[in-house]
Amino acid sequence: MFTVVKQNSLGETKIQYIGELLMQLTCGVVIQASWTLPARDLGYTVFEPGDQFKEYYYTDRWFNIFEITRSDGTRKGWYCNVAEPAHIYVDRIVQKDLLLDVWINSQGEPLILDEDEFAADTTLTDEQRVGAHHGLQAVLHLLTTRQEVFAKIGAT
Repeated sequence: MFTVVKQNSLGETKIQYIGELLMQLTCGVVIQASWTLPARDLGYTVFEPGDQFKEYYYTDRWFNIFEITRSDGTRKGWYCNVAEPAHIYVDRIVQKDLLLDVWINSQGEPLILDEDEFAADTTLTDEQRVGAHHGLQAVLHLLTTRQEVFAKIGAT
């Protein structure tokens, strides 16, 4: 079991939850977590109790990727957090979120989120801003070339 600790750009803890290790990667881990909070309507999707999150964390990439399915296994899409490379310990994952996010629906259509919030944030360092832009471009490249987790687009 891992405790996932999501921090803001200043290193303050914003949320934490538990996930189960599925796979060790060369430069990261994959965990499984369940949505246990009340339903949350984001406008472009709804996170509901029982939704399953297969979460990919990397120590060498400026993002993470959550593949989200309903409790019956139907894929809702992918939620990608632009974030500093993860710090992975024996029992926890700590990652600083950098505000930018990308929602990719099950058909592979991306929606970039929180660009205004990112642009207006005065706490981000130059390094975090550059890393965030690289992370966003890397996610979009994986999507357009259908690599790694996005190779599943079109599959059931």
